[in-house]
Amino acid sequence: QVQLVESGGGLVQPGGSLRLSCAASGSIFGIGAMEWYRQVPGKLREWVARVGGDGATYYTDSVKGRFTISRDNPKNTMYLQMDRLKPEDTAVYYCRADLILYSGGDAYNAWGHGTQVTVSS
Repeated sequence: QVQLVESGGGLVQPGGSLRLSCAASGSIFGIGAMEWYRQVPGKLREWVARVGGDGATYYTDSVKGRFTISRDNPKNTMYLQMDRLKPEDTAVYYCRADLILYSGGDAYNAWGHGTQVTVSS
């Protein structure tokens, strides 16, 4: 059974930092693009950042210069370093990844269950 598991969420004061992790487990041949999304109750899920299989990174405007996405391929893990956090960053953060389960196979769109980030004084 393949799955994505997020960790690292919590409560932090404005201006503080958190580091989220997203680990893929199970029988996986490879991983393509990996992304972070976030969602506030009553609002649509919002795309936050992406790291491609080639390592290229992309960010939504509101987090540019504050968040850094990265991946460790041997560990099948993605990270989101969040600095200078603001109250408006409060949300449940979800990871998503294109998992390749066997050589030549199509990518399987996998989601984690989310981790809560709360920025408050």
